[in-house]
Amino acid sequence: MSHVPLRQDPIVMVIDFHHARGPEVELCFGDEGVDPVAENDWSLLPFMALSDGAHLSTEEFSYFTVRRKETATQPATSLFGISCSRQIDSNILLYRPADVTRSTVQKAVVVITDSPQRLGQLREKLSIVTSAWFAQRDFSDHDILKKFREGLVISLKKDDETKDQNLGLSLREMIHEFKYQTLVLFKALLLQPKMLFFGTKCERLCMIQFSLISLIPGLMNRLQDSADPAFDMYAQTVEKPTSLKTSDRSSLLAYMGLPLQIFGKGSMFGPYTPLQQLDLLADHGTKSYVVGSTNSLLLQQKDRYSDILVNLDDDTLTINSPSLRNALALSVADRRWIDLLTQIINETWDDAHPQQPKTHGYMGSEEFIRLQFEEYLLALLSCMQYHEELSSSTTGEPGGRSRAQLEAYNIEGDPALEFNAEFLAQWSTTPNYALFKHLTSDALLFSIVEPRHPCAGGLTIDDVQRRVTQQVAELHLDERVREGREALNRHLSTGQKKVSAAFNSFWADIESMREAQRKKTEERTTPSQRSSLDRGSRNSPPFSPSDTASINSTGGSSWFAGRKAPAVDMTQAQASVSAVSQKAGAYFSSWGTWASEKRKEWQEKKTTSTSPSTATPPVPTLTCSTETGEADRGRLSMQSRRSEDFSTLSRSGSRRKRWSNILLRRESGEFSRKDDTAVDSDEPENTYSKSPLSHEAPAFSDKTHSEEVASRSDDIPQHEVANKEEDKTTVLDEDVQAATETQASPLSLPSPHKEELPSRTCDIPIEKAGES
Repeated sequence: MSHVPLRQDPIVMVIDFHHARGPEVELCFGDEGVDPVAENDWSLLPFMALSDGAHLSTEEFSYFTVRRKETATQPATSLFGISCSRQIDSNILLYRPADVTRSTVQKAVVVITDSPQRLGQLREKLSIVTSAWFAQRDFSDHDILKKFREGLVISLKKDDETKDQNLGLSLREMIHEFKYQTLVLFKALLLQPKMLFFGTKCERLCMIQFSLISLIPGLMNRLQDSADPAFDMYAQTVEKPTSLKTSDRSSLLAYMGLPLQIFGKGSMFGPYTPLQQLDLLADHGTKSYVVGSTNSLLLQQKDRYSDILVNLDDDTLTINSPSLRNALALSVADRRWIDLLTQIINETWDDAHPQQPKTHGYMGSEEFIRLQFEEYLLALLSCMQYHEELSSSTTGEPGGRSRAQLEAYNIEGDPALEFNAEFLAQWSTTPNYALFKHLTSDALLFSIVEPRHPCAGGLTIDDVQRRVTQQVAELHLDERVREGREALNRHLSTGQKKVSAAFNSFWADIESMREAQRKKTEERTTPSQRSSLDRGSRNSPPFSPSDTASINSTGGSSWFAGRKAPAVDMTQAQASVSAVSQKAGAYFSSWGTWASEKRKEWQEKKTTSTSPSTATPPVPTLTCSTETGEADRGRLSMQSRRSEDFSTLSRSGSRRKRWSNILLRRESGEFSRKDDTAVDSDEPENTYSKSPLSHEAPAFSDKTHSEEVASRSDDIPQHEVANKEEDKTTVLDEDVQAATETQASPLSLPSPHKEELPSRTCDIPIEKAGES
């Protein structure tokens, strides 16, 4: 067994932050006549006690390690300190020293002890004493600090040094936050890399490091070499166990080579490490360490000062070395083991009391977690020794056991591969494994502890389901959906209020505009116009039921409900009616004169069109004489346009039917156009192409047309025909010119007087040529 040094009595100190000199040791309560600060060169202790950013908190704790030099009676060793820093307004002090120039006074009470196991109890006691000392508002009174130190010396003699103490941040919280990465950190600790922890909360930063190293059984009792990389006392004084008592847990752990010496030669442990110690971290003799810092400057140089960076502010783990990343990759069995443990923690999690399971049972408790990691580590040590035996038997190294001797243990294959072969290869090169191999060289660990991974086996569907469930739970979908729904409801409510307010404002503006318009209309209306409007309203017909329904449906709030009827000038209206009547009479007179002349012309053509040479099938043709010239063509075009424009008013059903039949026959090519002068001559017939007029008006019978015109002309007064003879000639000339220049269909040609008077129809019946 290793040599146990003499106990160190606790030391109580006060660290003050001076506005000019910075942090410094103000008071020290220790053994009489001894100044530990000067003897051990603790010049950096004030910076360790007052961490960076401590002034931002009402109360902050810091944990650190210091080096005690060798004396005549005691060897060099590591001591552990805990500080509680607070601040107070300088104006409320009962006694204010002259050197207090700032508005606040910041001090820290520090306890130095030789065992980190007592830090859990010291934390609570130190918090109470510091609060009481600050409550006195007189820092010149030191009685409470002296009594505090005396009580610590008495309690030190009664404490059981083998008793494990849980520190601050529990293992349950660490697994709940880091999940499977907790096992990554545990295995990384065995590889002894440069691990840097960063966090803005100093106490949480330190506690998670203590919780991590407490997972290795017995390591908290063997940290005497952790303060300085030059210390190596444990490796030089430890003795190989010669006996085993299986009923004694500590005997079993010692026989298995535990605790693994993580902090030995070339290694150090600093829960809180100030920037003033960076030179020690960068020293060539410092090969590995586990340190913590609250200064973000180290994040900018993380590649220089860390192989593994653990950021506690966002719970991330960064592995900078590729080879180290491959070694720390969890195997299937590793992931199954930590996933099962995480599931148990989550199922028993209680937000109100995270340190204990909500069932208050053994499953998920602190002791349960520690025993699970102890079982995992013992299985790893047993498998690793069997792995070494297999390798030596394969290579034929002297002093090793043969393959036949190993087969007698009935162990299948190499169970160490379940822990990741790359991890085993790197672990075998570390100093802590070398010391473990030295202490267990003669022991058959795989005959004591079964060399088997606690969750050995290949990947199963349960592993996949468990991992998917954990990943879905990490997404916090329920919380996100609930937050999104609440945000959507808030936006909808706000939008509805805004739309309602805008609509009400708009409606108020409309009502004010209506009221203003109504007042302006009343002001502009003269008394004579108001009397005429009153008479008109008495003579006007009553509202129709539809109007009444419309008014009732709007509730009397229509935009035009308040508008008055426009004023009517009766004299001007009668003049307009008289002018329209004169124009209508002139229009019908011109039509009557034109119809009389056309009747005479068509009667003359009737006698000439009955020649024997026209023995053709009874097809209605549009005869266009070359002698008539452009004037007749224009009249025909004009007449066709008028007939089409007014056909919708008085055309009968039989005439529409005959008109449609003629159009269909014309489109099929049944109509032909011939010159009337070629009928009586001996020259051969010349078939002309269809002129634009042939597309505009169909052929019709002269007889029917004459009768229709005569019937229409009888309705027109003769004196209007005689008076408007000249107007008719002018209109016909304009129609002829328009027909000559325009090639559009008669259905789209406007009437010459269409803009002046509403149209009337002059229907001309169309008969077949055979009926004439």
